[in-house]
Amino acid sequence: MIQTKTIYTVHSPGTIVYGRDSFQEVGDYAKKLGTKALIISDPIMDSLGFVNQCSTLLRASGLEAVSYLGVTTEPVDTYVAEGLHILQSEGCDIIISVGGGSCIDTGKAIAVLATNGGYIGDYMKMAKIAEQAPIPHIAIPTTAGTGSEATDATVITNKKNDVKMMIKQPAFMPNIAIVDPILTVTSPPSITAATGIDALSHAIESYLSRLAHPYSNVLALSAMELIVNNILKVYEQGNDIEAREAMSLGSMQAGLSFSNASVALVHGMSRPIGALFHVPHGISNAMLLPAVLEFSKDACVNRLADIGEFFNTDNEQLSQEELADLAIISIKELCKKMDIGNLKQWGIDEQAFYAAIPKMTADAIASGSPGNNPKVPTQEELMELYKIAYHYEF
Repeated sequence: MIQTKTIYTVHSPGTIVYGRDSFQEVGDYAKKLGTKALIISDPIMDSLGFVNQCSTLLRASGLEAVSYLGVTTEPVDTYVAEGLHILQSEGCDIIISVGGGSCIDTGKAIAVLATNGGYIGDYMKMAKIAEQAPIPHIAIPTTAGTGSEATDATVITNKKNDVKMMIKQPAFMPNIAIVDPILTVTSPPSITAATGIDALSHAIESYLSRLAHPYSNVLALSAMELIVNNILKVYEQGNDIEAREAMSLGSMQAGLSFSNASVALVHGMSRPIGALFHVPHGISNAMLLPAVLEFSKDACVNRLADIGEFFNTDNEQLSQEELADLAIISIKELCKKMDIGNLKQWGIDEQAFYAAIPKMTADAIASGSPGNNPKVPTQEELMELYKIAYHYEF
């Protein structure tokens, strides 16, 4: 990939705290930023005791805490409005998001709206710039997948038109990311697979992106190595803490990478599927990833070959073409081993899916992500890719 740009800007959280039991540090960091916290989480995290644990740690450091546990699906604009109302009515001056990407993305949106006002959709495509510093935000992921704790993007669905709004501005970056692999041990195999493939998609797409650069490349390659070598371990043996630790680090690195190089066609196609058919983001990425890589291969053989090396366990002397093919075949095998089905197997009605293809295609193109792909699809090619993905065999 020929680089024509020589100056890059890198965005990341002000502080990253990671490693086993780093969650225990939340109070020490929070007391430097505020006095009363709004914890953004969900009922599952609450039932696992993470919300109470967070509240206890905050109170031990002298902070009051209230909770919003309404994030029961992927984030929608109504969650943002509800959480913002609680933050304002309770006089909270710091946000702690504890959960998967949905909780963290919701927290990001609330943090920005609290000081900049308006509707979250106003900020899409930089139509409105967040000029005021957001409410301080500490992001604590409980899955190894979205990397949202290390990105300046949030994805919120507009419930009125079923569009996933991808919003990216520096103000959405959390102040602090606390990445504790212990919190991911409770993730069941299905969530582990979905979030793990999501992280792998982030690393791959940022490496293949037309906006990739030296900093993002280093992170993407490191993330891919960590994820490829550990994703099946955590799927098959969820309490393997060393593998969980590697996945948490890989997910965060992938998040940092794509936040600075952007995602591409997989994510552009995936968001409309999630908005219209409510397929979890990581699963829809996995359903699309091999087919999109096959489509893109001719434009990025050398980069795919680099990815293929992570799967070349016998250290064979393979050509660039063979390594690129190995990358795609191996990713298909990963998906198959983790029971990733195609869109038809997920239970989406074929007639309804095909009827939605024009809208999904338009929404994907409008997001801008397909334009970052090494091979940019035409509208007709994108529509055909949706059809291929529906019946795709892993």
